[in-house]
Amino acid sequence: MSRPNHVAAPRFVQALGLCIGVLALTASLEGAPQPGRIVELHVSGEVDPILAEYLDEGIEQANQQGAALILITMDTPGGLDTAMRDIIRHIIESAAPVAVYVTPGGARGASAGFFILLAADIAAMAPGTHTGAASPLMAVGGYPISIDDTLKNKILNDATAYLRSYASMRGRNVELAVTAITEAKAFTEREALDGKLIDLVANSRDALIASLDGRTIRRFNGQTTQLALQPAGIVSIEMTARQRFLTRIVEPDMFFILLLAGVLGLYVEFTHPGMIAPGVIGSIAIVLALFAMHLLPINLTGLVLIALALGLFILEAKYTSHGVLGVGGVVAMLIGALMLVRSPITGAGVSLGVALGATLPFAAITIVLMRLVLRSRSWVPLAGVENWIGDMGTVTEAIGGREATPGMVFVHGERWRATSAAPIPEGARVRIVRVTGLTLHVEPVGPAA
Repeated sequence: MSRPNHVAAPRFVQALGLCIGVLALTASLEGAPQPGRIVELHVSGEVDPILAEYLDEGIEQANQQGAALILITMDTPGGLDTAMRDIIRHIIESAAPVAVYVTPGGARGASAGFFILLAADIAAMAPGTHTGAASPLMAVGGYPISIDDTLKNKILNDATAYLRSYASMRGRNVELAVTAITEAKAFTEREALDGKLIDLVANSRDALIASLDGRTIRRFNGQTTQLALQPAGIVSIEMTARQRFLTRIVEPDMFFILLLAGVLGLYVEFTHPGMIAPGVIGSIAIVLALFAMHLLPINLTGLVLIALALGLFILEAKYTSHGVLGVGGVVAMLIGALMLVRSPITGAGVSLGVALGATLPFAAITIVLMRLVLRSRSWVPLAGVENWIGDMGTVTEAIGGREATPGMVFVHGERWRATSAAPIPEGARVRIVRVTGLTLHVEPVGPAA
């Protein structure tokens, strides 16, 4: 008889505890600051929701990896206020220090870029660059519009108060910074440094990192941190294919092409009904052009495209288009899904794989179901009283005229109450013309037997 093994259980518990400890240590090391690890992000072009999404995700990823520094290289003429505020919020809340560097020579951090530059833990510029000119503008379709003095003062006061709220916490020259808004002043890199708007001027990225190594900085919450950036391991995070595609749409060249395609497609469809393809292409192009002009927010554009796709699927089921409506619906739903950014449902956005995997089956199911529904409307009932229309019967109780006095009719082995527009005597042959509830409406077809 074997002895029970009293050692196996404790050893198993020890092994399990060791595994849990290793996993916990690994997780803590992933989130801990890694000396010398620098995550580099790029701002090139206008500040829009796609760029804000790219920077927000990059900052979050750098914090999860425990980066020692997040370096944002910038060259922008400005952009949308909402996207700018979203970026600034993530910069301020970042666990890792954030450095914004206006580079290369000839680059600028103007308008919204000026706000972003002053929000960073370290603000730096390369020789031959400039910043400022941050007066807010009201624009429709990318073109400035005039506003009354009251609204103008309201916008200026809101912008200056927003800038002061965080620039003072960063130790910037708030009085000089405000003039970039109220007077639209711009500053060279040397003027910005002398005016205490930025922290340093660096000739290159490597020179910037070398000057920051070992530097003690004051964070937004008042705590001080000493940067350890040597040996410098730089990891550059680029835009995803989805983000590059959406960014391409808002470029001026693409916007012009989309606008022409939309107008021309709708014109051809209205003047030559039934061509279908120009109407489908024009509808999608017009929606994308409205997004490129910033008349439609990105999430609303996505919802409009998905609604358009549903309409195209229904039309595909009803009309013969040889697949043009269906393909157009798939394209519209795919682009619409890719545009759903930072909504309560999709979080950071819908990936291309999920969009394709959901759009194609949904399109097929919708078209098939709609065709079945439309075909069912033309089907003749195979059973029930409704199928008796046209059948013959015999009057067993005389029917009064004008459908006022019902009688009785024997049909299919049963007696039914019946009415008629003309009097019908007992024994006459009748035909059923319609059925209302439990009453048959008949007409005479022969004399009484």
